[in-house]
Amino acid sequence: MQNSEADREVIATLKSGSEEAFADFFFSHQERLLRIVKFRLDFRLGGRISASDVLQESYVRAAARLAGYLENPDFPPFVWLRMQVNQQITDLHRKHLGAEKRDARREYNLNGNAQAGPMDPTSMALAAHLVAQQTSPSRVVQRYEEIAALEASLNTINAVDREVIALRHFEELSSQETAQVLGIEPAAASKRYVRALQRLKEIMNQHGFARE
Repeated sequence: MQNSEADREVIATLKSGSEEAFADFFFSHQERLLRIVKFRLDFRLGGRISASDVLQESYVRAAARLAGYLENPDFPPFVWLRMQVNQQITDLHRKHLGAEKRDARREYNLNGNAQAGPMDPTSMALAAHLVAQQTSPSRVVQRYEEIAALEASLNTINAVDREVIALRHFEELSSQETAQVLGIEPAAASKRYVRALQRLKEIMNQHGFARE
C-alpha cells in the first residue's frame, strides 16, 4: 500500500523518536479514534468499560509497537493506528466476553428465533447502533432479541459491503481511507458503499426502522 506525501511526512516525524511527536500524532486523531471505539466496543460492555479508557490503553499499545511499524510502514499511519485500536478492542472482548457461558445473542439464535450462524462483530456493532438510534442508550442492553434479529438480517449483506457501511457511515472514514483499510480501489469502495446503503435501507424497512 503506497503512502501519500503527507503520510510520508508523518512517518518521518515519528521516526525522530520523540515521544511528543507520537503523542501529538495520536491525539490529533483522538476524536476519530474515540468514534471508532464507541462503534466497535461490544454494547454489553457499556457499563464496564469506558471508551476513554479503551483509547488510553490503545495509546499505550500503539506506543509500544511504534518502532516495529516504522521499520516497515506498509500502511498509512492512521490506518495502522486504527488497527492498534481495533486489536485492543478485540483483546478486551476476549477478556470480558470470551469466557461467558450465557450469551443472549447466541441463545436467541440457537432457539430458532433468528438464523443461526457465526457471529460477525461488524454485524453486531451495526445492529446495536441502529437499535440505539431508536431508543435510549440505557435500554439497548435490554433489547437483545431485536439486536439479534437485525444482526441476522445484516449478515445477508456481503461481508465487505457490511464493512464499507461501518467504515464510511459509522467510523466516518473517507473513501480513500476505507479503500486503504480494505485493500481495494477507492472507486470500488465508493460503488460498494452506494450498493450497501441501498441494501441496508431495505433491511431497516423490514425491521420497521423509520430512517433515511
